[in-house]
Amino acid sequence: MSLQACSCTRFNEEVSAVAETVRTQGDQADPADRAREAVVEAALGKLGLDAKARLLAGQDMWSLPALPEIGLRSLVMSDGPIGVRGVRWTADDPSVALPSPTALAATWDPELALRAGVLLAQEARRKGVHVLLAPTVNLHRSPLGGRHFEAYSEDPYLTGRIGSGYVRGVQSGGVGTTVKHFVANDAETDRFTVNNLVSERALRELYLAPFEAIVADARPWGIMTAYNAVNGTTMTEHHHLVNEVLRGEWGFDGFNVSDWTAARSTRAAVEGGLDVAMPGPVTVYGEALARAVRDGEVTEAKVDEAVRRVLRLAARVGVLEGAEPVVTEPPATVDGEALAREIARRSFVLVRNRRGALPLRPGGTVALIGAAARDARVLGGGSATVFPARTVSPLDGLTAALPEGTLTYALGADPNEELSVAGKGFELRAVCRDAAGTVIGTGSAPSGHLQWTAPDLPDGVTLDRLHTVELTGTFTPRESGPHTFGIKGLGAFRLTVDGTPYYDDVQRPDKDNPFITFFGAPVPRAEAELTEGEPVEVSLTHVVAFPEDTPWKVIAFTLCHQEPQRDPDELIAEAVEAARAADTAVVVVATTERVESEGYDRGDLRLPGRQDDLVRAVAAANPDTVVVVNSGSPVELPWREDVAAVLLTWFPGQECGTALAEVLTGTHEPGGRLPTTWGSLPAAPVTQVAPTNGELPYTEGVFIGYRAWEKEGRTPSYPFGHGLGYTDWAYESIEVSGTTATIRVRNTGDRPGRETVQLYLAPAHPGPDRPARWLAGFATVEAAPGDTAEAVVELPRRAFEIWDETAGSWTYVKGAYELQAGRSIADRRLTATIEA
Repeated sequence: MSLQACSCTRFNEEVSAVAETVRTQGDQADPADRAREAVVEAALGKLGLDAKARLLAGQDMWSLPALPEIGLRSLVMSDGPIGVRGVRWTADDPSVALPSPTALAATWDPELALRAGVLLAQEARRKGVHVLLAPTVNLHRSPLGGRHFEAYSEDPYLTGRIGSGYVRGVQSGGVGTTVKHFVANDAETDRFTVNNLVSERALRELYLAPFEAIVADARPWGIMTAYNAVNGTTMTEHHHLVNEVLRGEWGFDGFNVSDWTAARSTRAAVEGGLDVAMPGPVTVYGEALARAVRDGEVTEAKVDEAVRRVLRLAARVGVLEGAEPVVTEPPATVDGEALAREIARRSFVLVRNRRGALPLRPGGTVALIGAAARDARVLGGGSATVFPARTVSPLDGLTAALPEGTLTYALGADPNEELSVAGKGFELRAVCRDAAGTVIGTGSAPSGHLQWTAPDLPDGVTLDRLHTVELTGTFTPRESGPHTFGIKGLGAFRLTVDGTPYYDDVQRPDKDNPFITFFGAPVPRAEAELTEGEPVEVSLTHVVAFPEDTPWKVIAFTLCHQEPQRDPDELIAEAVEAARAADTAVVVVATTERVESEGYDRGDLRLPGRQDDLVRAVAAANPDTVVVVNSGSPVELPWREDVAAVLLTWFPGQECGTALAEVLTGTHEPGGRLPTTWGSLPAAPVTQVAPTNGELPYTEGVFIGYRAWEKEGRTPSYPFGHGLGYTDWAYESIEVSGTTATIRVRNTGDRPGRETVQLYLAPAHPGPDRPARWLAGFATVEAAPGDTAEAVVELPRRAFEIWDETAGSWTYVKGAYELQAGRSIADRRLTATIEA
């Protein structure tokens, strides 16, 4: 018999070194911290009011201005969280694309999150980025949240643990983080204006909890405040939550940046604790802030507080002269592709595996089916989008992994009911011209999406001379038939395909929400009959113009394309024949950017297009049907009992296909457990995401996620924490000493495996205002066949506390509790009674 300690306390050498670095940096009394503070104070004392106000306004879309008089270089921020895009939103500047945050949370492994953070710091430094605008730690309050793929979980404790690992990893590389969106930005509908009405208890126990845990455990260098209001006050002006709670109670000493365009009022923002209003240079700060000080509306001391925090950040990341950065020697180089594969396969959740359908039997034939198998959706839509240098689709991965002649492919059903960014088959470049038509510069265009933010333009190109940008090149079709071309963007465009002009007009916005316009659906503008393999010339020319009131200059538009649309019934029939002829059918189903994206919520949880019909038809033809679900958050699976296996892969990042092949063939087991409950929309207890008269009451209080499912007595499709591997586990004993629980499990299967041991705390008498149970701890263990492993879990004090709204403080609730260890919220194997 061998005993293995839980993986949450067993770091490999690389992770141990990083974690030790983070621990030593966390000491506020460290002499290096004191030295940095001295430099900050000296620099602050040299600045005049106008320079200080300008610093807090930002200088463009992504950076703060340099102040040479104090040795301050420009501080650069970039979107995340699955990669570092940098200041250029273009495929011309590729980034490593890791799996979605829901996938990272599905690993239930804070150490893996730490390693992901180390890689992202490496990417940030490569791109000249000092601060990553991530992680997102809002909760999955309702399954309809359109941006849930970018957040971790429905559970605040799991979210806090994963988020802490991520922040520690990024900052161990000398790059700052901004934990977002503070707070209660849990849906997208009317997010600029919605007033979320949340009880103080729900705020404390749920929505603030991950932020509090990360501030305590990881000392983030930044926080981003949200667009929405909470209980009547917009978050960029929320004195109570920012100054009294975040900074006062929790001791947060980092900087507070607005979500982009969220700041609305000069005096209220600075009084409410907002340090930086982005993007610049025209914001509620800058000249407006200096004027407010001179007019006596704002004290200069308030401005100094904000500038001090920005300079502290600059000192920490190494852009303030005279201050030694927190990290002088970055961690060892991380292999981005290898880590992306590891996270992906560790995140895949096998929720059903009838008669051992997976792993695939060696030597068998496989019919791979689905549009997402050929063109994988590896990340979600919106500001989290990055552009990887390569993407491995499931078809690519399985083709490489399976013996030649054993794999066939059929489209089956295409979930994309609208045009997508011009990609496969296109070879494009960008040509810039002045008003006379003279070429003044060129740039590469790896895809049909172009986005430049001034002054980051191709060599030789300046805004005062730039009149048009043309995306031009060739397209080689993969199929013969009518191909549709379209445009996403605003302004004047001219579209030509194969020498024929199809559109020469102006596209205007039809919605008030700029994010809907920016991330919205492309407009079809041309249909051309093309022949497979025969290249044609394509051209999309855009006349560059900016509204007079636009404070920043962004050139953004997209050439879009859709392949010939075949009869859906014929496609499904072809897939059925392929499935019938194979030993195993693997159907890949997916959501689309129209379903899961920043900017809007979901109207339902159904898979788009005819994908449900496809799965039913294939399952009827082949009892060994495996369904791979490529979505960032829950979808309904009405056929789940009719198929042999269901594997959830989230948005699996750039190494999707390789990781999937490794899991399907059994080279690695699927390691994920559900970080959020999966169920049907009619059964879901909390669904309201649309405000009424500008207000969205969180009437459910502390009952979201599994807490709500249990309170309502409803059974989901798959419960929180659920997930299967390729071996079996017996839970043998649980022992509790003080606040430490030790759980012994045995691998009863025939292959090595990893188990996520979950501990739930259940009060003997919860009453109507407390959940029946909640996650109190977890650990992952590994063991060979027949061997045992021990998971050692320390129970946090907060697990026994509730927020007393009358007293305005945390209350330790004494009494009897049952500590329940198991494989999910619904599969609890061992119990121990403890007295608090």
